[in-house]
Amino acid sequence: QLQFVESGGGSVQPGGSLRLSCAASGFAFSSNVMAWYRQVPGKERELVAHIAAAGGSEYYRDFVKGRFAISRDNAKNTVDLQMNSLKPEDTAVYYCNAVALIHKYNYWGPGTQVTVSA
Repeated sequence: QLQFVESGGGSVQPGGSLRLSCAASGFAFSSNVMAWYRQVPGKERELVAHIAAAGGSEYYRDFVKGRFAISRDNAKNTVDLQMNSLKPEDTAVYYCNAVALIHKYNYWGPGTQVTVSA
């Protein structure tokens, strides 16, 4: 059974940092590209970053490039997102997923709320 459990969200001031973590299960984690997405009410969910199955190859959307870092631990089936220099526009619910499984199952975990405000 596919499962994603995101954690680490919270409320921070602009310029602050948070580290999100996602525990995944129910599929071959180490064989899948993993990604973080975010969504604000009234808008579509958007890709933030992804990381290759073996790690070492990362992609970032321009709006987080240089501020966020994605990493994974294939021994623990976890994927993290280190978020630095947070801006109010980073406020959203953040989700992790396996890129190849989204279209097949359209399953999402509960996400974790990140709020950036003064």
